[in-house]
Amino acid sequence: MRQFDYLVLGSGIAGLSFALKVAPRGRVAVITKKNKAESNTNYAQGGIASVTSKEDSFEMHVRDTLQAGAGLCREEVVRTIVQEGPPRIQELIEIGMKFSEREAAGANGERELDLGKEGGHSKRRILHAKDVTGREIERALLAAIAAQPNVEMFENHFAIDLITSQKLGYVGENRCLGVYVLDKRSGQVETFAAPVTLLATGGCGKVYLYTTNPDIATGDGVAMAYRAGASIADMEFIQFHPTCLYHARAKSFLISEAVRGEGGVLKTIDGREFMDGYHPLKSLAPRDVVARAIDSEMKKSGADFVVLDISHRPAEFILQRFPNIHKTCLQYGIDITREPIPVVPAAHYQCGGVVTNVDGETEIPGLYAVGEVACTGLHGANRLASNSLLEAIVCAHRAAGKAASARFAPADYTIPQWQSGQATNPDEMVVVSHNWDEIRRCMWDYVGIVRTNKRLERAQKRIANLQEEIQQYYWDFIVTSDLLELRNIATVAELIVRSALERPESRGLNYNLDYPRSNPDWAQRDTVLRKQP
Repeated sequence: MRQFDYLVLGSGIAGLSFALKVAPRGRVAVITKKNKAESNTNYAQGGIASVTSKEDSFEMHVRDTLQAGAGLCREEVVRTIVQEGPPRIQELIEIGMKFSEREAAGANGERELDLGKEGGHSKRRILHAKDVTGREIERALLAAIAAQPNVEMFENHFAIDLITSQKLGYVGENRCLGVYVLDKRSGQVETFAAPVTLLATGGCGKVYLYTTNPDIATGDGVAMAYRAGASIADMEFIQFHPTCLYHARAKSFLISEAVRGEGGVLKTIDGREFMDGYHPLKSLAPRDVVARAIDSEMKKSGADFVVLDISHRPAEFILQRFPNIHKTCLQYGIDITREPIPVVPAAHYQCGGVVTNVDGETEIPGLYAVGEVACTGLHGANRLASNSLLEAIVCAHRAAGKAASARFAPADYTIPQWQSGQATNPDEMVVVSHNWDEIRRCMWDYVGIVRTNKRLERAQKRIANLQEEIQQYYWDFIVTSDLLELRNIATVAELIVRSALERPESRGLNYNLDYPRSNPDWAQRDTVLRKQP
């Protein structure tokens, strides 16, 4: 058994920020299923939304967030996270994060932060590092972590299940004791124990056939927390990013919302602008509106994509502001300074998750969750662009404070080693890959941008059948990372479908043709699911 003071599952902005802050107080294990830099954070292009300009205000940021959240945000949580953003931004700068700057207006050689604008924001407030903000954040945090002797990184280690006192048969309060972890290199399952475990595992984009997320985004944290007995809320609200690059050889490449913020215009493939027919903000409307509009236009015309055109802006500006997008598109023969970019919506962000307060505490003592895996009430029914990295750094800071000051009464728990029984190595991996593809296609076809009860019920039946097969396979064979991810995406798919069926209205990202309007009775009502013992 490996014993630590803090276990951190995930190496994105939430996990690394938390690890950095608790390291002076004890030994920390950061467990990540691939290499330490592979995270959703690393792929974030846009930036962090925070009030840093004199023209902006906390009140405006709060208002924009509440408006995007379609009546489901928790206002006190929104205010806390918005108001605590600036000092957390300053901490990132102090550890070496380099945000893009520009020459201050009317100043002699002075520099100021270059603030971008994205859909749903009334002011420029997006701090960015050109169009590779996440990569720069990850670099700065990993460098700071490397200087901490108390932090040990476990790469290529896959968390299988949380260990709780209830699961072990102890009476009394159920608390988290640690996690069973698969060492992918050796194939052995190890036991990690600690009084504090943080889920910072990101989202579940890979549950869908088309996604902007990296391959690691399989909803592991939500699935583990659900199996451990934690409440899961609002999983019907899956945000589809309107603009993912459409190209046969491009995989999951996002065209940042900042492109529209800097004047990019959405058009049909024959060059017609169409967003003015859907929203007064046109191409800068909130993401749920834009994704549905694109979906509608594609269905009307039968086209496989629409285009996003920023070629009317000066080439020098585009190269300066979007170097990575320009370079990547050029690899596929698209010069964005001269021609429009073919785009389609793709699954992007999970607005629901493990129920927590603003301090990252779940209802299971000893278990915390921060970032995309958590549901604090900030995002409501639709996340405002670039609020996710803000939530991660603010809530990681607060969770670290809570976890470091928590005092747990010592208990005499004996944690058994992982039992593989008589399982043999899986000899039919085709079963895993087939079920994986079937779940993702089923979710895309039946639980996508536009839903109906009939489609949802169809998806529910298919996923239930697949889960039965997966569960049998899980017990019959030695675990592998592919099997574990399949088990997790099946669980998360079930939660998304059940949540969507429970909400009898269209609100934010949950658009159901059987209930095309929002229901006032469901404002401020979360869909909460909890595994029955």
